[in-house]
Amino acid sequence: MDSGKSKVGLYESILTDSLNYELEAMDVDEVKVNTKKLHPAEASDRLALHLGKVLERALSAVNDQDRVDIGMRLVRELVSSIGSTVTKADVLGDQPVESSEFLSSILPFNPDGSVAKMERPLTPLLDTTLLTNAPGEPRVGAQIATEIASADRIDIVMAFIFRSGIRPFIDALKKHCDRAERRISLRVLTTTYTGSTELEALDLLQELGAEIKVSYDTTAARLHAKAWHFHRSSGASTAYIGSSNLSHSAQVSGMEWNVRVSGLRNPDVLRKMNSVFDAYWTGGDFRAYDRDEFIKETERTQVSGPSVILSPIELRLEPFQERLLEQVIVARRQGHHRNLLVAATGTGKTVMAAIDYSRLRETLPQCRLLFVAHREEILDQSLATFRYALREPTFGEKWVGRHRPSNFEYVFASIQSLNSAGFSNLAADHFDVVIVDEFHHAAAPSYKNLLSHVKPVELLGLTATPERTDGLSILEWFDGRIAAELRLWDAIDQHRLTPFSYYGIHDGLDLRAIPWRRGAGYDINELSNLYTSSDAWARLVIQEVTKRVDDPFIMKALGFCVSIKHAQFMAHQFIKAGISAAAVWGDTPDTERRDALRMLADGKIQILFSVDLFNEGVDVPSVDTLLLLRPTESATLFLQQLGRGLRKSRDKLQCTVLDFVGTHRREFRFDKRLSALLGGSRKYIQSQVENAFPYLPAGCHMELDTVASQTILESLKSALPCRWNDKVQELRSLIAAGAEPRLETYLDETGLELTDVYASNKSWSDFLEAVNIDVMALGPNEPVLRRAIGRVLHIDDEERLDFYLRVLNSSEPPNLDVLTVREQRMIRMLVAAMCDQILEKNMSLTQGCELLWKHPQVIAELNELFTLLRQQIDHVHQPVISHSNLPLQIHGKYTRIEILAAFGVGDTAKTRPWREGVLWVDDEKSDVCAFTLDKSEGNFSPTTRYRDYAISRELIHWETQSSTTVISPTGNRYCNHVKAGSSIMLFARENTGERAFWFLGPATYVSHESERPMGITWRLDALLPGDLYTTFAAAVA
Repeated sequence: MDSGKSKVGLYESILTDSLNYELEAMDVDEVKVNTKKLHPAEASDRLALHLGKVLERALSAVNDQDRVDIGMRLVRELVSSIGSTVTKADVLGDQPVESSEFLSSILPFNPDGSVAKMERPLTPLLDTTLLTNAPGEPRVGAQIATEIASADRIDIVMAFIFRSGIRPFIDALKKHCDRAERRISLRVLTTTYTGSTELEALDLLQELGAEIKVSYDTTAARLHAKAWHFHRSSGASTAYIGSSNLSHSAQVSGMEWNVRVSGLRNPDVLRKMNSVFDAYWTGGDFRAYDRDEFIKETERTQVSGPSVILSPIELRLEPFQERLLEQVIVARRQGHHRNLLVAATGTGKTVMAAIDYSRLRETLPQCRLLFVAHREEILDQSLATFRYALREPTFGEKWVGRHRPSNFEYVFASIQSLNSAGFSNLAADHFDVVIVDEFHHAAAPSYKNLLSHVKPVELLGLTATPERTDGLSILEWFDGRIAAELRLWDAIDQHRLTPFSYYGIHDGLDLRAIPWRRGAGYDINELSNLYTSSDAWARLVIQEVTKRVDDPFIMKALGFCVSIKHAQFMAHQFIKAGISAAAVWGDTPDTERRDALRMLADGKIQILFSVDLFNEGVDVPSVDTLLLLRPTESATLFLQQLGRGLRKSRDKLQCTVLDFVGTHRREFRFDKRLSALLGGSRKYIQSQVENAFPYLPAGCHMELDTVASQTILESLKSALPCRWNDKVQELRSLIAAGAEPRLETYLDETGLELTDVYASNKSWSDFLEAVNIDVMALGPNEPVLRRAIGRVLHIDDEERLDFYLRVLNSSEPPNLDVLTVREQRMIRMLVAAMCDQILEKNMSLTQGCELLWKHPQVIAELNELFTLLRQQIDHVHQPVISHSNLPLQIHGKYTRIEILAAFGVGDTAKTRPWREGVLWVDDEKSDVCAFTLDKSEGNFSPTTRYRDYAISRELIHWETQSSTTVISPTGNRYCNHVKAGSSIMLFARENTGERAFWFLGPATYVSHESERPMGITWRLDALLPGDLYTTFAAAVA
């Protein structure tokens, strides 16, 4: 018996008879054999690969004379078998012909009747290979040159472009561009990173006919790729990806590695190349090449110091900015007209405010503006930004220093000038819109005077730091809420903040005996005593600093401590270790505090310890190390601490974060802080911890030592009640403490999510019964319908929720005869979703309503649930104007059952089965396309991604079913739907684990490539919200 030790390793092999025989022969005491089910989304690729290897191995055993004949016969038999087994695949036309030939080319005739020539690439179109400029191997430049003649389109992404690299290709590229006539056939993306790209090289390319876009972002995280993509309408596209820039040495003699990829052999690689290139091309980071702008920008990068450039192009909002403004609009629609927008410094808050104001002007009859800041230079920059945004060069007046307004219509005022003039002559409602920059100053008396007086239609506060070191709150002006806040991940992804390397380090301290108070956390005095009781713990901290930080003696670090005593203790310990340190706290005089921060910025001390957040009046962008020395449960506080080290600064590549993790009480919630970073559910967070955080923004790293990882995983499993009995006990305890047994109260007090309540087929009514709260009479199908409530948690559009709340308030089912077609369809969406398992096939909608309303407790719970969901809406929705009977809101979420009911498919209460991705609805003259972006349920699989994705906020790339051709009725309908008067309706979800799809709205055909399947580009009627674009895009530039 083979022990199996020699075979230890990782595999992805189809389990065959011979392999199974080997596995059965292994010693089960020596090795553990693990197998997994083949995922449906990957089955076609994996099985085709396996079959191809079997066929290759079999034919290799046949002699040269018979190999072609036997091979062709085998393939014909296989295709015939596939065609008879999967008839709808339509593969019988793929039978090889008897002559055993393959198509080599299709060429035009010259004017004299001779056949035109087309150069073939040096490497066969079918081959993927590594090129290294090795002796005996065609050099990379020569291989690329032979690819140009046969390409229909060429995309080049190149960090650095030199004239020496272009010259060898000039003639071939000119012929290529001339062949294309009016069509752009050569696109180039490049950068000014390191100042290497030559102006003259771009001029040469532009003269040839290339369309060029340049990124002027010179930070370390920017584009460094080098690739050529040769598109061929024949399907035989190829690409070169590697280390060679467009320079002579790289193309000819350099020690470069480049992979030549065949689209016929590795289509998934070229699909991703295409999708990412298009995302970069349509994204805002790359701007159309302009010679004067290039000169100006490259000169600017050589000058030190800050510069402010305001141009119209800067006022095109990035997706993350659009998302923030959308959240402000949602807040206004929900009745909140005092809103706070929080985003990191450098994320364009003033630009967002200007665009927001320009949109408010379209809706408010008068739109008199007061913009408030505390420094004249901020007012100058803001006024310039508003003028650009509004395209009104004389817009606005200043009220600061010696400047006084004359019209008082659009005023940019300093807070000092407003207070000096007083408010007795200013009507409270004179200004319709008030915008306050750096709103964290608002707790100061001067700002309070203003805010207590003015009563605008809309108040918008802007800040990077909503918290203050003096403990005064600014959220009182906004009903205790933040309307829109830029997620840390998005800010790093957009290169507005510095990436970080986070290390979670177990520090050996046991905090389980420290007293804990609900709502307050650990007892501060007891914590402080524990942290300062031994020098050993401080030595561990210093040891980890020297281990993780490149040079502790030149670092600029902040340390967050539990108490003043703790901060002083840590400063003393670092000084003893030879590392210059100091401590400050809330009572430290302002002059000493500022001096300490200045010394840190100047490098005279290496670390500053404090109890607070160093916020008010503090700006040390060069901080490159953070020590988290206190157990921080609050997600807000955790992010604020991180934010102190993520400001961008010259020569700062990343921030090192050392988080010291003890053994915590069960009540401590690690999930709160990790959720703030990673997003998603506790299950998702647990998966990220277990898999070492594989999906982080570029440049970021997170690492937990073994004990810290185990501690956090145990906390994720135990901090919140996960078992049914524990959840019920939480409700019982709340009621005993005097709380009302309401769903919203329960969620707020426990920190649980709606999905936690409805997990394991439970419902809120089950909770109430479990604690002996009286519920309404039970209906005949009570258990089934209670379970079904968990299937409507996704409902998120105002129209439907408001309509449901109206009809659910009645104890009687609605009278369908008095409802519009649109309303009848909304009722059917609810009845079909809730009663799917108990509806009989031919039940009418009236009968379905009667069935649902026989369950008054279910109706009551739906009422309570929908009231809660109404408060959680977070997207701006709009109806489909062209289809008045269609009760769907663009950017709302809908299940397949709801989509069928909304489109009026069928005339009974129950909807028909629908598992395919496409559906033609004849009555609505619509093709409904529901697609999944990640078909492998969150496991990264290149072969199943990059088929359907957002190219931009306006364009969607979508693949048809595998058998669709251009001339088929379906393909023809897609391409000509506008002429035929039919509509395309797109629905998308991120992965198969999501029940509901986002409705992207109607779309229009733009173009397509290839067939079987066709890759179609659609143009959306409504732009994607910023967060959906980020989720659905192949890449965000």
